[in-house]
Amino acid sequence: MTSPANPAIAEAPAANHTERVARSGPLPGPLGRAFARAYRAEIGRRNARFDRGEGVARLDRPVISVGNLSVGGTGKTPMVAWIVRVLLDAGRKPCVAMRGYRAKGGISDEAAIYQKLFMELPIVAQPDRVQGLRELFDRPIGRAIDTVVLDDGFQHRKIARELDIVLVDASRSPFDDALLPAGWLREPVGSLARAGGVVLTHAELATGEAIERLSAQVEAAGGGGPVAVTRHAWTGLDVQRRSGEERHELDWLGGQRVLAVCAIGNPDAFLAEARRVLGDRLAGSIVMRDHDSYSVSAVRRLCKRAQSVTADVILTTEKDWVKLARAPVDVWPCPVARPRLDLTFDRGREELERLVLDSVRS
Repeated sequence: MTSPANPAIAEAPAANHTERVARSGPLPGPLGRAFARAYRAEIGRRNARFDRGEGVARLDRPVISVGNLSVGGTGKTPMVAWIVRVLLDAGRKPCVAMRGYRAKGGISDEAAIYQKLFMELPIVAQPDRVQGLRELFDRPIGRAIDTVVLDDGFQHRKIARELDIVLVDASRSPFDDALLPAGWLREPVGSLARAGGVVLTHAELATGEAIERLSAQVEAAGGGGPVAVTRHAWTGLDVQRRSGEERHELDWLGGQRVLAVCAIGNPDAFLAEARRVLGDRLAGSIVMRDHDSYSVSAVRRLCKRAQSVTADVILTTEKDWVKLARAPVDVWPCPVARPRLDLTFDRGREELERLVLDSVRS
């Protein structure tokens, strides 16, 4: 039953101890397929214009784009952060440009994470990234920038780029999906042909056989074989108490009952890792809409849920904490922990690094 106080949170069956919000799903049946055909035709016309260079701005410094084919999270933020580190280690001076989805005060969830990871990293977070970047380049801080990294840039082709890196979630194959609104694909899988590199993410959620099958499908789609296969790993915890923030190892969660909370594009990866780490100590979970703003009433509801399951800890993501941290610390009935997330490579780390650096050198 959906709570009238906060329709963003839905009660789920007690059997799996999970509260989950139902996404407004794709349009099913013949009507959805008809709209998808029209959508495909429009995407084709749009991409043909971009291929001819119409409406495409070329900046006076190299651009690397990180994107995907589908709606929902594939791990763009960790990948962009990894690329920024590679560039910084090579002596480059990058900036990040994004659309700034649901930004408040000019700062989106992702922008706040980048600011925390890289204190002096220039960031553009606005729908018109061309204008935002040119305004940045005209300021003293922007004149030193020598590389632009686009967060979610594959479909946003108004900026020419030296390299398109496309992420494919190994646990949610685009080859098993359909175009919007019949499915969740923003572009046909054939668009992989214009990618300079394809990276499979979330390998921790897929079997080796599934990864090899997906790799073959990527190669057949014209994008070449995946240049890298990655997984997300929790390496520690940042814990907010009323007395302040603390850093802990994962074993700090030992013996404690935990309520998991998130509002991200792909909650399955977060919840799967929570189950792996916690086992039967996961007392419940709440999944909200991607980019949910966490209203006062929603936070109050989360706290009540934590109390009802006698949780010792609320576990959430860094992206969620950007918004949850706006609540007064004394509102939380227990500590709030966020896993520190690292991108690790099963294969292709050196190849991807070389691809990134070669693109900016040219």
